[in-house]
Amino acid sequence: MIYVTGDRPLPHQIRAATFDTRWRGLDPTQVHAYLARIADELDRVRRDLTTATTEAERIRQALRQWQSRHAACHHPDQSSPNSRWPR
Repeated sequence: MIYVTGDRPLPHQIRAATFDTRWRGLDPTQVHAYLARIADELDRVRRDLTTATTEAERIRQALRQWQSRHAACHHPDQSSPNSRWPR
């Protein structure tokens, strides 16, 4: 398998990876077991990223809605960051 720079490996690509055989090569069983673990971890990380991205978008939308609802609110002293406390 040739890894092209810039392409992100997908779990199924890792699971399907093949290697050239050598006279004194690595144990294929260990290599494939390791690749399966890495593919599983990559799959988990991608799911976590999807969940985090979805949650971030939900929070952004909630913030926009809150800002829209409170845009017309009048604050007595706009120059002070916290108008309740005199400087």
